[in-house]
Amino acid sequence: MAEPKVKYDRQLRIWGQQGQDALEKSSICLLNCGPTGSETFKNLVLGGVGSITIVDGSKVEAGDLGNNFMVDESSIGQSKAKCVCSFLQELNDAVKAKFIEEYPEALIETNPSFFSQFTLVVATQLVEDAMIRLDRICREANVMLIFARSYGLTGFVRISLKEHTVIESKPEHFLDDLRLNNPWPELRRFAEGFDLNVQDPVVHKHIPYVVILVKMADEWAKSHGGRFPSTREEKKEFKELLKAGMFAQDEDNYREAIDASFKVFAPKGISSDLEQIINDCAAEVGNNSSDFWVMVAALKEFIANEGAGEAPLEGSIPDMTSSTEQYVNLQNIYQSKAEADFLVMEQLVRSTLKKIGKDPNSIPKGTIKSFCKNARKLKVCRYRPLVDEFNSPNIPELQKYLADEDYSTAGGIYILLRAVDRFAANYNTFPGQFDSAMDEDIPRLKSTATGLLGDLGCNGATLAEDLIHEMCRFGAAELHAIAALVGGIASQEVIKLITRQFVPMSGTFIFNGIDHKSQLLTL
Repeated sequence: MAEPKVKYDRQLRIWGQQGQDALEKSSICLLNCGPTGSETFKNLVLGGVGSITIVDGSKVEAGDLGNNFMVDESSIGQSKAKCVCSFLQELNDAVKAKFIEEYPEALIETNPSFFSQFTLVVATQLVEDAMIRLDRICREANVMLIFARSYGLTGFVRISLKEHTVIESKPEHFLDDLRLNNPWPELRRFAEGFDLNVQDPVVHKHIPYVVILVKMADEWAKSHGGRFPSTREEKKEFKELLKAGMFAQDEDNYREAIDASFKVFAPKGISSDLEQIINDCAAEVGNNSSDFWVMVAALKEFIANEGAGEAPLEGSIPDMTSSTEQYVNLQNIYQSKAEADFLVMEQLVRSTLKKIGKDPNSIPKGTIKSFCKNARKLKVCRYRPLVDEFNSPNIPELQKYLADEDYSTAGGIYILLRAVDRFAANYNTFPGQFDSAMDEDIPRLKSTATGLLGDLGCNGATLAEDLIHEMCRFGAAELHAIAALVGGIASQEVIKLITRQFVPMSGTFIFNGIDHKSQLLTL
């Protein structure tokens, strides 16, 4: 067996050892192991989750061979859960795998406490009533839950849990924390040690752009009443001043300064997103508060006092044209400031823990350090209970989706995926499952969808006739290509939730295979 660091080398580069450890400690349950569930868990097993439990009461039929690669002819008549479990175990023998031959709906109804043992539950191909019951069970047990469903050429994925907090959100684009328009004393003194008019061309072309911008921003502020460039004209003028400071066209450091000048224009202090987090009611901590909110409470105190309106410094700087000595000196200044901010934050966290009656050392130093480094990028995700969304959706948003040219098909799919469950409850079959009833099913589904829209308060809304026909034509089929895509999305969200890295999606993901589009609906 390959060593874990070799086996998981590529993913360790994405979410690190801490993220991999979280995966390997996780226990995940799958409800229904058709193609959507099987594809989801294939990705998770290959990723190295700790243990999986597959719940499915059905037997493998001949039709399963056409859409599920995890069963074969020898599997026909056997427990589907057993066959899929055996296949998944072969993919990664480090993952503990077991199966329960029972229908998920029965388990939800008769043994709700069963789900409390898991880190996360992936529920696939459930109808609406079962989804609502399971959502209530998992919320009460604080178990993370993801719904996934493939239906013909459409599919959806939805996360459901009370709250999910993220320290390492890892945004693709985020402004470097350089404090060019708000330098602390050590950075200011370092910048003051440079003469931008030095005559030595070699020295001039190796002044770090951070120094150029700190000094130029300071000069600008002195001549503009303490203000930094804010209007389009002022920003253009500031860039012209930088250009004027160049002695020669080959001075890359000045080009870098011009390209990075927008960092001077950024507002001081914290973002509105971070302000919302530190002012959240959960930041008023008590004995039951999570480590995240304890650290947020400490962060709020830091920003108000020692930080003087700023979050702890991250402490890293980008690559730039400079002599090695100057770059290392500058790097040390940023790292020293970040370390000093961390030490203050650590004391505030320990003090906060003591105030609420917890062990002051219960939060590891490494966790606090990571929190400080990522303080500007914190994320809090909260999800409505499914019953609230289904019974009282955001009507203006739903109406907007249904009327919008770009979103009308996604909105229609959302409604029809709910309408087919109502249809099945009324007629004991999904629309289009039998060719002989197709002509009857189309108007029945249309009537069911119209009734659903009326119940939701969207009386004037209509769905495209072509889309209703397509949903009937699907006949509730679970196509492998769609299941693989939906399962890929679902497993990606599972990994985000378990590793607590990256930001999980916040609405209902709708895949429209008819038009090759995927969209997120927030209802």
